[in-house]
Amino acid sequence: MAEHLADTKRVGRWSVPALALLVVLLGFIFPALAEAESGSMAFRVTPLETGQCGARCPHVIVADGVIGTDTPQAFVDFLSADRSDASLRRVVFFNSRGGNVVASMVFGHILRKLRIAAAIGRFEDDSAGPYAGECLSACVYAMMGAVKRVVPPGSEVALHRMSIVETESGPWGGATPVTRSFADPPMVATLKRYARRMGVNPALVGAAEALPPDTLRVLTPEEMRRWSFAAGQL
Repeated sequence: MAEHLADTKRVGRWSVPALALLVVLLGFIFPALAEAESGSMAFRVTPLETGQCGARCPHVIVADGVIGTDTPQAFVDFLSADRSDASLRRVVFFNSRGGNVVASMVFGHILRKLRIAAAIGRFEDDSAGPYAGECLSACVYAMMGAVKRVVPPGSEVALHRMSIVETESGPWGGATPVTRSFADPPMVATLKRYARRMGVNPALVGAAEALPPDTLRVLTPEEMRRWSFAAGQL
């Protein structure tokens, strides 16, 4: 995969003001529907140290953690920093267990606007990568926005039904679950339209919303091809 990454276009100047406006506008357009948030997603640049490229290895963006309501803005802030690295490619490696559905769609719109490709992979701080990673639940909607989507062997994509768990303060300051609600038809329709705009078969959204609560469905390579979610290589 490194050979194909080396051919991916380098990152140009980020249109940060336009992206910031996109974050704000989409926050008003979509109704709020979230999954539990913890371990917010962090971003960093790392070399893709595979093959024999040595000092010529391309650099990629690593997105690791849960997609929270602040993640799109955090990504915009990350891109607004000085990115003069000539080896940096328009590629994001996701390793995420999910998070906020609306924020994931906003994130996906940003990826599409900047024509960024995505792959699933995990990087360790003290060793080369990528290793097999995961993109679960709401992460799937963020990755939809990428202009190319790659799921290397060993990495997993899994669907999950959207829900909100409302809580109230319990004894000793703890939170006690009270009610759990699921996406209403307009929200499901919004997700299906989003998937279609991103070139993904909306049947994928239907499959996720048909799952029993708390069930993860790991997609097979054949399902990812059939629903136009993942390509073979970057």
